[in-house]
Amino acid sequence: MKKLLVKLTLGIIVFMTALGVFVLQDGYSLYRAATSDIGVQEKINDIRNGKDYVTIDGISKDFLDAIVSVEDHRFYNHNGIDLIAIGRSAISNIDAGKIIMGGSTITQQLAKNLFFTHEQRLERKIAEIFVVRELENNYSKEEILELYVNVIYYGDGYSGIKQASKGYFNTSPNKITLSQSLLLAGLPQSPENYALSKNYERAKERSEVVLMSMIRNNVISREEVELLCNDKMDKTFNKATLASETIN
Repeated sequence: MKKLLVKLTLGIIVFMTALGVFVLQDGYSLYRAATSDIGVQEKINDIRNGKDYVTIDGISKDFLDAIVSVEDHRFYNHNGIDLIAIGRSAISNIDAGKIIMGGSTITQQLAKNLFFTHEQRLERKIAEIFVVRELENNYSKEEILELYVNVIYYGDGYSGIKQASKGYFNTSPNKITLSQSLLLAGLPQSPENYALSKNYERAKERSEVVLMSMIRNNVISREEVELLCNDKMDKTFNKATLASETIN
């Protein structure tokens, strides 16, 4: 019986190793195919030369803080892959019996937007990692964040922060307010579900989630939160909801 268990265990290990090698090769092939016509550097140069591209010094710090906080709060501390987030999402997905949470970093999301579809395939995730390594090895965190906010979709036909800030608020990316920043930072998770033209109430609820993340991650002060809650001109945020989350 003991020998049988040993053989069975070894068989499983061999099978899983072979499967892992196969998936890795498949993912690498997908990466090579995706970047064969235009490489990562060339793709990025094309994006930077676009008429709507905005450099990071022309974007509201409130917005940048908000989107990092809600999308990838360990962005400046990991190398493109957040193992903690992956583990947490895996547990949540197993408990739910379906995919309800992702563990993608900002760098992974940028890689996906540059070269791949949103199809949930393991091979695509592996291919994405190869692009992530190129991005993290050749570009600073500030450059990656700058690229990310310039390529992601914000709903209502707006791609990139310049189109979104102009289209939604008729202002430039460096002049969007904290309230507007919170709304915009909440959109990329599900642009169709939060698009301001048709789902404004849902977008406001999502913006509170963004604010909560900023409070938890200590990137917004108690005074700023109180100003948002008390601003009679701004009905975006629910004072009762925020009260329990403010910094003590």
